[in-house]
Amino acid sequence: MIEEIGVPRATFYRWRQYKKGPKSIKLPNGAVRIRRSELSRWLQTLEESA
Repeated sequence: MIEEIGVPRATFYRWRQYKKGPKSIKLPNGAVRIRRSELSRWLQTLEESA
């Protein structure tokens, strides 16, 4: 999903650290995932504030 947002991986992880990006889930194997519904919600909030 990082490709969909169009930001470098480091930017996404920085957003995650500062709780600025979409809510993500860390799986037991350490992988990070974003629910499609959460990505849509986050993008909607950006559109509303623009």
